[in-house]
Amino acid sequence: MTTTLEPRGTTGKPARGIRSTPPRSRSTGRAPDNGKIFNRLAATCMTLFALIWLVPFGWALITSLRPNNEITANPTLPWSNNLSLDAYFNTLSNNPIGWWYANSFIVSSLSVVFTIAICSMIGFAFAHLQFRGKAIVMGVVLAGLMLPTEAIVLPQFMQFRAMGLLGTYWALVLPAVSAPIAVFVFASFFRGIPASLIEAARLDGANWWRVYFQVCMPLCRPAISAVAILTFISSWNAFLWPLLVLTQTKSQTIPVGLSGLIGGSAIQYAETMASAMLGIIPLVAVFLLFQRQIVQGVANTGIK
Repeated sequence: MTTTLEPRGTTGKPARGIRSTPPRSRSTGRAPDNGKIFNRLAATCMTLFALIWLVPFGWALITSLRPNNEITANPTLPWSNNLSLDAYFNTLSNNPIGWWYANSFIVSSLSVVFTIAICSMIGFAFAHLQFRGKAIVMGVVLAGLMLPTEAIVLPQFMQFRAMGLLGTYWALVLPAVSAPIAVFVFASFFRGIPASLIEAARLDGANWWRVYFQVCMPLCRPAISAVAILTFISSWNAFLWPLLVLTQTKSQTIPVGLSGLIGGSAIQYAETMASAMLGIIPLVAVFLLFQRQIVQGVANTGIK
């Protein structure tokens, strides 16, 4: 077996006339291209989903500004030369929308306060306290995520009727407090707090209530923001349960009150769309103002 030696100079370097070939990189250069393709595909999907939401919203906005006779003649026309705010003025003057706004705001605000107070304590107990049957109780709470609201409407209605709470704000606030998703959010966030921090507070003589109020709650502001915003939106949009328990017109919320505008024989399409736009404006404002807190809270709590 013969071995061929490469001619070298006196210094051990390759001789003149023989070029050393650098080793080839294993990187093919396709990763950046794949990243660009993925980013473009994601941007395209986001744009399509945004259009799916914005097209009906824009159509409702334009319809609310068109005259009723023009809407009846051509309801799908995307534009009009006779745009006006008459439908908004008629809706505000002929219906107690101010009361509906006030009722929705009161119910949603109370739901947010009680949901944060109660669900955060339950989540703290699941995260840091040890008691018998903890896994069973946690499973029962999370099983509420699989239970549809419509399945418990009848027994819930009978219960509140026996308690004499029908037609009151408490009939809307108390069912909203039992939010398994809020318990899961707080429990996940509390588990992320370092155990050494809680142990240090306990060694300093702090009881569990003090640990909850002064140590854990100030650290879970993102979770509080996410739960507060999601609870406010869900309470504002609730329709079936408020429709059953609220009987007087002035005590109705925005979704229930707006549904009554289309119950007549002659539907005023412009006023109907104007009322729908008036009902969605607070939700859009809340989302635009607090969207960073929503994203931060969802990211920190690990919800997918």
